Amino acid sequence: MTRLTDDPPPYFQVHLFVCVNERPADHAIPACSNRGSVELRDRLKARNREVNGRDICVTATKCLSRCNQGPVVVVYPDGIWYAPKTVADVDEIFDTHLLKGERVERLMIR
Repeated sequence: MTRLTDDPPPYFQVHLFVCVNERPADHAIPACSNRGSVELRDRLKARNREVNGRDICVTATKCLSRCNQGPVVVVYPDGIWYAPKTVADVDEIFDTHLLKGERVERLMIR
């Protein structure tokens, strides 16, 4: 998508969407919340507060349609998808991708 010159500036420079979708534990399709995504979202929000990331927004969302790879985090405007499993993973995503502008290759969904 191309921004037009008369578009207002973006409200956030970076927006992270974290799937916290819920399904019954015995459902055929796994749910990110059953795999710890709420804790991971909470950690991303805490890290953002620690660095006073006013240009970064962390948003809980329902299904992002990559259930088998979850928990799932997508970073926009970059369009990079991650599958973090631990708090250490989301710390690495925050520090490496958001603060340094680099990718965490081992956690990327391709």
